[in-house]
Amino acid sequence: MPTPVKTARFNRRQFFRCAFYGAPFAALADALWWEPDWLKVHTVKLTPDKPRARLVHFTDLHHKGDRAYLQKVVQRINKLSPDAVCFTGDLVEDAEHLPECLEVLQQIKSPLFGVPGNHDFWAEINFGAVEKAFASTGGAWLMDQQVASRAGGLMIHGATCNKPLAFRPAHDSRNILLIHYPAWVKKLGAKYDLVLAGHSHGGQVRVPFVGALVVPFGVDEFDLGLFQTAAGPLYVGAGIGCFYLNVRFNCRPEITVFEI
Repeated sequence: MPTPVKTARFNRRQFFRCAFYGAPFAALADALWWEPDWLKVHTVKLTPDKPRARLVHFTDLHHKGDRAYLQKVVQRINKLSPDAVCFTGDLVEDAEHLPECLEVLQQIKSPLFGVPGNHDFWAEINFGAVEKAFASTGGAWLMDQQVASRAGGLMIHGATCNKPLAFRPAHDSRNILLIHYPAWVKKLGAKYDLVLAGHSHGGQVRVPFVGALVVPFGVDEFDLGLFQTAAGPLYVGAGIGCFYLNVRFNCRPEITVFEI
């Protein structure tokens, strides 16, 4: 008779040992390879009634030439069929990537409204080209300006965060303010129906029960998500791209849908 083959048993101690030593490697793989382009869509309902308008917000592209990823973002936005799309700064890190970025963004099938971020100024991009590209979608590039949207009686305001606002909310419209720096909400002397911001990237690395390890200047306590402020509800998006390091952990790139 053949001798029975003994199979090794995986005891509890060995299991916990593997889990203990394997967890850091799994977290590193998630941060480096899975999460940086693992898009999520988050919905925020700001009215208990039937919504009058459906907005999509995205921010901080930091486009560096990954055309396939940017096209995936645009395709996801188009599938949501919003009334308007709002962008809150940092198209690119280097001006050489701007033409490709704008070419892809013009594929958005809804009016696209946006404001610049600090990297757009630092890269000295051609704001005239950006203005034409956004206008081609039926939207606008807003450098301390406001414009009425055809959707839901909205007035879209856009601030560069370089000087005090020269406009005020309209009395007969729902007012949406686009800013790049979340902490700027403390400087607003009026109330808006919704303030959208970016810049923080949610910290990119968020430790459970702790939150973001590092956030850039101009964020303060408004690192990610919805905040109730004196200027109205503020939403800070997690961003699409990455800054400094192409790393994300517990902070996936985000497209946000608002029903207002």
